[in-house]
Amino acid sequence: MNSGTFENSFEGSYGGDASRLRPDDKLECGICWWVYDPAVGDAVGGIPPGTPFSALPEHWECPECGTLQHKFMIIKA
Repeated sequence: MNSGTFENSFEGSYGGDASRLRPDDKLECGICWWVYDPAVGDAVGGIPPGTPFSALPEHWECPECGTLQHKFMIIKA
């Protein structure tokens, strides 16, 4: 199995597919478990509160460990 395919297909993974996201979805970094909450934004990255994960700039990465967006997992409420 291609490891890239596996990495992006595990349960809850975002995988870069914005169609899977609702504007209020929280996402958790799959490396360090930091949570992106759209209601809070990301002060470190200059992302204002109210910004959905799908609207983050392409260059945005986890403020705790620097991992890329496709490694984030959707948190089911």
